[in-house]
Amino acid sequence: MQNNHKLIRDLTTGSVPGTLLRFAMPLFLSGFLQMVYNMVDMIVVGRFVGTEGLSAVSIGGEMLQLITFVAMGFSNAGQIQISRYVGEGRRDKVGEMVGTMFTLLMSLAVFLMIAFLFSYRGIINWLNTPEEIWEYTRQYSITCVYGLIFIYGYNLVSAILRGMGDSKHPFQFIAIATVINIILDILFVGPMHLGPMGAALATVIGQAVSFLCALRLLYRNRNEIGFDFKPAHFRIYGSVIRDLLSLGIPMVIQSAAITFSMLFVNSYVNAYGTVAVAVTGVARKLESMLGVITQAISSAGGAMIAQALGAGKIRRVPKVVLHALWIVAIPALIFSVITATHHEWVFGLFTSDPAVLEMAAVYIPVALLQFAGAMLRPANFALINGSGNSGLNLLVALMDGIFCRIGFSLFLGVVLNWGIQGFWYGNAFAGLIPFVIGSTYLISGAWKKRASVKSDRQEI
Repeated sequence: MQNNHKLIRDLTTGSVPGTLLRFAMPLFLSGFLQMVYNMVDMIVVGRFVGTEGLSAVSIGGEMLQLITFVAMGFSNAGQIQISRYVGEGRRDKVGEMVGTMFTLLMSLAVFLMIAFLFSYRGIINWLNTPEEIWEYTRQYSITCVYGLIFIYGYNLVSAILRGMGDSKHPFQFIAIATVINIILDILFVGPMHLGPMGAALATVIGQAVSFLCALRLLYRNRNEIGFDFKPAHFRIYGSVIRDLLSLGIPMVIQSAAITFSMLFVNSYVNAYGTVAVAVTGVARKLESMLGVITQAISSAGGAMIAQALGAGKIRRVPKVVLHALWIVAIPALIFSVITATHHEWVFGLFTSDPAVLEMAAVYIPVALLQFAGAMLRPANFALINGSGNSGLNLLVALMDGIFCRIGFSLFLGVVLNWGIQGFWYGNAFAGLIPFVIGSTYLISGAWKKRASVKSDRQEI
């Protein structure tokens, strides 16, 4: 595919590991900064406010995930579809998808923000939030939700850029947001004594600046993406909405199911008190450190597979899957060794509370199981999402997000009476389900039916 555009890159040529790493590296760096971005809130609040503030940010972050899964699902679906259009050389469809994504996601952001403002009290109570951190949790979650339109906006603009093969600019924008967030976090929570609300305010401002920078880039390159930003073109295009919904809805259900099931499990964990909340919250952040790498490889692999199938290069697909697997295995092993041998140092980054550090030691085997799941999942998600298999996405959503996560947790935590460890292990075991389903899909070869009818040219 001839390509002279600044933003559009061909991901169907070159060696698979080289292309995968080159495309994934900016995604990894973006994810790393996003992780730092989120961890700073907990570290600063934990140091200046204490365990209560740390626990409130943990629960508030979980509540925010409850209303951001829509952005993640439809943005990822839009990225895959744009990659496929690029692979097929259909640039007219790219512009229509951009207009459709903007209209759909911005409308949903406003709707969900209003809905959350009317229901947040019930959600906080449903999560069994300890009374001593209830007000902190309310302040953090309400402040974050006011910036929901910026969170949705950044996700959709970044997905558009990645779908066209540009992973460099999203990294630059999140870098800007991270610097702003760190500076304002320290200022608002430290000298200004705004507590968790200050951390949330710093997050909103950072996201707003990041979104506006990304939007400016798209506008400057509007001719390349085939979207002129005229008000009349911010609408739902019937020619692409079906593609977006057919893949996006299962992705949204998948994200919603996982988020809901994790909140359900955490509602039991939260009942064990503030220390348990803090340990679980810090553990989630540690898992997200490896998740930065896995998400980058999954996203890069999905874009490469979508373009390869769009261009009819079937033999390239299993190579992407296998290389994605070993690339993630290396950092997963490193994370496992560090956590197993120096857990007190790792958890000590967030808090010096002896009770939290003592309970953290019990979490180590769970963390190792979580790392194993994180290592095995991304290659399979790349195949499922890249091939646009909405039905399989829905199956993963129901099995991982609902039946297994909730089922395993209740069985181990309640039926077998393992207590908090049962809920931890139930969540970890569920994370292995996508690997089982995805591996079966790869071996079956059913994904080949989703390739465009083109000759399977010899790979370079």
